[in-house]
Amino acid sequence: MTGNDPDDATGGEAVRTDGSGTGIVPPDDEAPTWLERKERSAGLARLTYEYFERSRREDDELRRESTYLERDVLGFPTWPHETVRNLALTSFFVGMILFLSATMPPHIGPPANPSRTPAIILPDWYLYWSFGLLKLGPLNPDLALLGGDKLMADRTFGVLANGVFVVLGVLLPFVNKGSARRPVEEPFWGAAGVFGVGLAITLTLLSIKNLVPMDSHLLFDLTFILPVMMAVVTYPVLRAMREGYMYDLNRRYYRLRPPK
Repeated sequence: MTGNDPDDATGGEAVRTDGSGTGIVPPDDEAPTWLERKERSAGLARLTYEYFERSRREDDELRRESTYLERDVLGFPTWPHETVRNLALTSFFVGMILFLSATMPPHIGPPANPSRTPAIILPDWYLYWSFGLLKLGPLNPDLALLGGDKLMADRTFGVLANGVFVVLGVLLPFVNKGSARRPVEEPFWGAAGVFGVGLAITLTLLSIKNLVPMDSHLLFDLTFILPVMMAVVTYPVLRAMREGYMYDLNRRYYRLRPPK
């Protein structure tokens, strides 16, 4: 839809988006108040469309009024602005790494003894959640047809659980194809993300249950109860924040882009 196109895909009435007439985007000198936006029944999708339509129109006006030869490119040049900034940030972090390595050198322990197994075996910290899946033996069902024996070993069950979690993580971007940029715009997927993060944390604690001062059975139960509780609380909170989120978004928009 262009600025002068009166066609509206949702109905037969003429709709203008250039700020004139009676279109969905009001003129610049008639910016709606918060109460007017609150009384609208169109909801979040309509307000978001108005916000980005006004932004697109004003950006087009800035490009037309620009004296640059390349009117479609408005930004800072790579040299010297971006180059100097990136070099300053890089120098700072490299200096911090050199300072920490000089003042706090890493401790080198005794060499490993290949003939003795350590009492506690743990992977790198970012794989603790995966190591926790290997301790889901109580979830491995006992089958009466096998005389109470398990269909597979607990370690095999844990490896299959890792495969299930990896497959779910790979398929998630193909299932959720929305255009939301913030959790408040999609409360369900925001709650699902909180569930995943909470489950990763509780699985991490389960993987080091020998070091956690808590009953192992209680820790195992909380591994799956806490993420569900976090997701259940997150969903209504995000739903309640949607109206205020759009109010803050439009308030910042009209402050940064005052009416002409």
